Amino acid sequence: MKFEPLASVTADKDALTSEYKAAREIGKLRIGELHLFVRTGLSAHYIPYRDVRRVFRRVQLIPAKMCCGSGAFELENLVVCGEAGELCQVQLPGARAAVAVMEELKRRVPEAEFGKPAEN
Repeated sequence: MKFEPLASVTADKDALTSEYKAAREIGKLRIGELHLFVRTGLSAHYIPYRDVRRVFRRVQLIPAKMCCGSGAFELENLVVCGEAGELCQVQLPGARAAVAVMEELKRRVPEAEFGKPAEN
């Protein structure tokens, strides 16, 4: 597997491989000890927790027309931000998975801000 950094580079591929294999998997995300991994095809992008500044959920409503009416699908996304802005947006399997990921990241990255910024 090829590892590509989304923020600062952590060089040791063997350490990344072992952490990736031991990480908790939720959809396309894997939550490791020191890194957050995002799987894309045959490669995995990673973000060291020390580079995470803000984490929040972004819910997108997709309008749908069906035979018996219309409605909207909700797509749950996790957005991870660093110093320069958004590092990644990852689609999650559902609302329960999004809440579980947020709670796990709160334990791993307590110095980061979670949720919507406070209004001034």
